[in-house]
Amino acid sequence: MSEPESAAEPPEHRPIVTPTRVVAGVCLIAPFVAMLWVSSYARIEPKLVGIPFFYWYQMLWVPISTALTAVAYKLVQREQRARKGGVAK
Repeated sequence: MSEPESAAEPPEHRPIVTPTRVVAGVCLIAPFVAMLWVSSYARIEPKLVGIPFFYWYQMLWVPISTALTAVAYKLVQREQRARKGGVAK
């Protein structure tokens, strides 16, 4: 069997910016953009169980940020394993 083309290339010839890394970067930047764009959530309505939108929107981003960070970590980890010649899971 022949090896995949990317596995045959020496590490210095492989691209540094890959689609996987771009997706991981977007996953990491999205929470910052969402929190820095204050005018999008600087309001009181709609309330959720009496909590103004301003507060529950920010708190909603805590688990979203956690999930996006985990996705970015797994993507980069998988790519690094593939670059080293390991089996990506």
